Amino acid sequence: MTLSYLASIEADAQLYLRPISFIESPQHHDGMTARLAGGMLWFSGVEITVHQSFGVQRTIVSVNQWDDAVALLPENLAVRAALLFTRLTAPRAALSLGERTVRLDQPQVMGILNLTPDSFSDGGKNETDPASAAVAMATAGAAIIDIGGESTRPKAELVWEGDEIKRVESPIRQIASSGTAISTDTRKAAVMEAALAAGARMVNDISALLYDNRSLEIVKAADVPVVLMHAPSQSSDPHKDGEYTDVVKEVYDWLEARVEAVEAAGISRDKIIIDPGLGFGKSLSENMALINNLAMFHAIGCAILFGASRKRIIGALSNEAGANNRLGGSIYLAMKAIEQGAQIVRVHDVAETVQAIHVWRGLRDGALTTRI
Repeated sequence: MTLSYLASIEADAQLYLRPISFIESPQHHDGMTARLAGGMLWFSGVEITVHQSFGVQRTIVSVNQWDDAVALLPENLAVRAALLFTRLTAPRAALSLGERTVRLDQPQVMGILNLTPDSFSDGGKNETDPASAAVAMATAGAAIIDIGGESTRPKAELVWEGDEIKRVESPIRQIASSGTAISTDTRKAAVMEAALAAGARMVNDISALLYDNRSLEIVKAADVPVVLMHAPSQSSDPHKDGEYTDVVKEVYDWLEARVEAVEAAGISRDKIIIDPGLGFGKSLSENMALINNLAMFHAIGCAILFGASRKRIIGALSNEAGANNRLGGSIYLAMKAIEQGAQIVRVHDVAETVQAIHVWRGLRDGALTTRI
């Protein structure tokens, strides 16, 4: 499809950008590439997806043709395209978690520390000595430890906030005293308050601050980074009502609108991380579509957190492997996300994932410094 097609797009169409055609050694291609979100990836093409009255159309524009392509669009869409491209390429600010700074110009690992008896993959494993588990993950290279006291697997029972606080408050205080950067994995305002008071310096909320009407103000007052995750429902069951016509578009639209609402409420965009919510009310094919199109979400202008560790999608694609036998698939999906620019991967198997990232980083460094 030629660039002239862009001039015929309806003015009220919806437009989306996805960076494609990543280049290993951009130094050999001056003016032909753009840097993705200030990270270690450079792309040479942009897929433009347009939703208009007669259907969906896609075209590919090379980076060196970008300005010419934008000039052909209707004025309002040209403004939209320019904004999205700016968001794609703008560096993501480092996260400040108390005394710790987590840079987002390179991929980081968030270690999962579940303090629940019924987590789908490691229920009860860390309850007896959470501090040792956290130290082991931090020593292995986790930049952040994500501590949760409630399972959100399908059909999990809702945990009373008092019990959730009892599970996480003392371990967070103990682990924070070692200087470890801690995120609290909760959707309840009272738990957020207790966790932040105990030393957590980040909030990871599967309801995107919608489950509890006090959550947004607590995060705002604490001035900490927050993860807004997509789920089809912000009720006690985050998996219900998962029906989509176009899962990538719908999750993108929801997250973009939610980021704008949270930003308007007083939380700066550079403190917001987005998570497409893999496995939450989404089918196998829908999860795969989100993974394959993850790079599109950079156009929202926030860091991306990706969590696929040990999830059902891996078992579904590997002869129904159980949760404890999904290491290979977990590492592959983490690296698939990193190769699309995800800044944070949330994993159970920290040491193995960190090793994979180190190898990837070595290859990237080699490609970026080669003179050949």
